[in-house]
Amino acid sequence: MRTTSAFFLQRWGRLSQLSAELAYPIVCVGIPKTMDNDLPITDCSPGFGSAAKYVATSLHEAALDLAAMSRTSTKVFTLEVMGRHAGWTTAACALAAEHEGDAPHVLLLPEVAFNEGRFLVKVEDALKRHDQCVIAVSEGVKGPDGEFLSASGLKDSFGHAQLGGVAPLITNLISTKFGCKCHWAVPDYLLRSARHIASETDVEQAYAVGRAAVEFALAGKSAVMPAIRRLSDAPIVGTSSRRRSLGSPTRKSYYPPTSSARMVLASLKRLAAIWHRSSLEKPIRHSKMVYLIM
Repeated sequence: MRTTSAFFLQRWGRLSQLSAELAYPIVCVGIPKTMDNDLPITDCSPGFGSAAKYVATSLHEAALDLAAMSRTSTKVFTLEVMGRHAGWTTAACALAAEHEGDAPHVLLLPEVAFNEGRFLVKVEDALKRHDQCVIAVSEGVKGPDGEFLSASGLKDSFGHAQLGGVAPLITNLISTKFGCKCHWAVPDYLLRSARHIASETDVEQAYAVGRAAVEFALAGKSAVMPAIRRLSDAPIVGTSSRRRSLGSPTRKSYYPPTSSARMVLASLKRLAAIWHRSSLEKPIRHSKMVYLIM
């Protein structure tokens, strides 16, 4: 069973308990996987690295487009990012900035209550300083009352509030206040399904935890979940063959960018340093993290 959020983690645990109570032979092994990166225990969740790469790249490219026409046309661009309760993916948009003053100029996270007055001051300051403003906003941003800004009043099949889109709401606030032309975009499923720009390390981690889960199941282990544990933040060389590194080779699942794309992706060097391949079987190159399946 894949574990896509803390919500499903609880259900997976409950299923395992029911199996034991009813003496029904079901092996329950959770597999960490969520672009929200909000699962406990594991250092990171496969899916997040690729989503982070997508939103940072997309926002960087949109910011270049905005800069080219802000003097005569659109001055504000808002990107709505997935993340109902966790702001990891929205925060990853900050990786698009290479220098001070680069986009994004405002990040709105679900963990921080939205303050309209303070927000508009930030936007005005960006417009004065840069003649443009790029905003990344989480779909789950809440007001001071704790309610979702974009709650539609409807519920989904799990009983969760169905959100109606916060980007147009934010954009309307800005255009009404400052009278400038604004655009917004909601990548939605695109940011978590963009296989063409997947993080190589992300793919290898996904294969590794999936393989470990199958091995646990075959060994008869239940109510367990393979997790990623960070061993070091510095390059090291490991010699123990008993340890399975998440950076060990699986199969080629990475599509390198073209030469022109490399120029655009130059601002993502920090992200690459975090998520680049690591291995315990040979010297680690261009990496600061080493992982181990537990």
